[in-house]
Amino acid sequence: MTLTVFHSGSIAGAPSGHMTAVAVTDGIITAVGSSAEALVPAADVLHDLDGGYLGPAFGDGHAHPLFAGLEDIGPQIRQCTNLDELLAAIAKWADAHPGDGWIVGASYDATLAENGHFDARWLDLVVPDRPVLLRAWDYHTVWVNSMALEIAGITADTPEPELGRIIRRADGTPLGTLCEPGAIDQVTVHVPDPSQETMIAALSRATATFAEAGVSWVQDAWVETGSLDTYLAAARQGALHTRMNLAFRADPTRWEQQLPDFALARDRVLAADEELLSAHTIKFFLDGIVESHTAHMIDAYADCPGSRGLPNWENQAFIDAAIAVDAMGFQLHIHAIGDAAVRQGLDTIEAVLAANGPRDRRPVMAHLQTITPRDLPRFRELGVIANFEPLWAQQDPVMTELTFPRLGDERASRQFQIGEIAASGVRVSFGSDWPVTHHHPLLGIGTAVTRTGVADPCGKPLAGAPYDVTDALDSYSTQVAYQAFAEHERGTLASGQLADLVWMSSDPRTSADNEVAGLKVLGTWLAGKPTHLAIPDRVLEGTR
Repeated sequence: MTLTVFHSGSIAGAPSGHMTAVAVTDGIITAVGSSAEALVPAADVLHDLDGGYLGPAFGDGHAHPLFAGLEDIGPQIRQCTNLDELLAAIAKWADAHPGDGWIVGASYDATLAENGHFDARWLDLVVPDRPVLLRAWDYHTVWVNSMALEIAGITADTPEPELGRIIRRADGTPLGTLCEPGAIDQVTVHVPDPSQETMIAALSRATATFAEAGVSWVQDAWVETGSLDTYLAAARQGALHTRMNLAFRADPTRWEQQLPDFALARDRVLAADEELLSAHTIKFFLDGIVESHTAHMIDAYADCPGSRGLPNWENQAFIDAAIAVDAMGFQLHIHAIGDAAVRQGLDTIEAVLAANGPRDRRPVMAHLQTITPRDLPRFRELGVIANFEPLWAQQDPVMTELTFPRLGDERASRQFQIGEIAASGVRVSFGSDWPVTHHHPLLGIGTAVTRTGVADPCGKPLAGAPYDVTDALDSYSTQVAYQAFAEHERGTLASGQLADLVWMSSDPRTSADNEVAGLKVLGTWLAGKPTHLAIPDRVLEGTR
């Protein structure tokens, strides 16, 4: 047995600023506070926290690590601040990677073109002879060149897809911007999949990046069953640096045919018995996003009176699908951004409870950008976990240039009601939705507390009730552990819990609200084993 004592720091659960200790034996927390301090003379390893903060490791309740890792292999366009920079980055990548294959990249800033509508002819100027597909930062929109449209057979005569939108010029020809899977999949079906080695490397990079940010568990919120071999191989090869739960995507057009695949995929993960991998969740996309007018709204968009968005599921079909996967023992994980989608999700969960009876199901609804006052209390009544991506709750250019005009003043004033829904007694978990927004929990915690962005900490806050930093830390740790059905084994600093730990440079509870996002993660442990150490030479300073 190896006894490690973390000492001389403040810890979660103890009074702010009070220096104390945590003892870990073979990956399990065995003592906290004064009883841990008493074990210092007997410790095999002493870890000096140097006045920093030790807390339960973060969990990410909603992210897309495979997509994030794959961004590294295409043109690097996320940081481009104007159209010229964007086109230059694509041209540079094409020159460095000659050939006739597809150029695939992400995540461009949709605010760089009016209304987020990008023209294929702009891409043709730099890559006229190869198909190009670029995803916007939202992953609900793509920009393609003319060759990609030609390969997909998308023309002025192509009918509008049922579950997507083709943005068109005045003469009906496709502009080059496609929204939602019904339109996007007409192109992506022609794009070759990356090799398994490429995808394993992407998962390894992404989970290592999460570990550096203090994360030990991730809800992968969009997995196709056809990709399962990659996840299993990554786990077998030791390429995962965090725990990961897979949420398989239910397709509204073929969910009944998917049910046996879901069961088989879960059975394969269970049979593999990989410590870091689980698969007990099904993902439903109820709608799109506000910025492309595809989020499903109760009332019409302020800048588009004829549209209430694009619902992905007919009501009864969604109820039937949710009842079926719930009866199989899966957890529901529901993407809902518009207030109509939120209501549809709540109505469906109510129907699931009535049809299948009581059990510990912990349904999750994610994003929740707009919720009507009438629907707020239903989260508690139905036992729904509210999963927010707190980095969205700020007045950045996306919010001011695209979101506000679409929602109008009243709906814009009730976005991301984190404090309001938590005050009603609902469990609130946090996620990043990486690569849609930044992966680092401290950036999300800082934004949840201030309702402003890191780049403009003194800017005008987004409307909404305040959220305390202690509650925000809890939402990114303890509540995510609850979402994962793992609160009995991790998520708090208590004897008997797994030593999934994060060490920060300072105690966020005593930091100024606008300084929380700037704190440093100095170490991360998964069941007592370090997955990230910023200053490794300090770790063994007291080894006996």
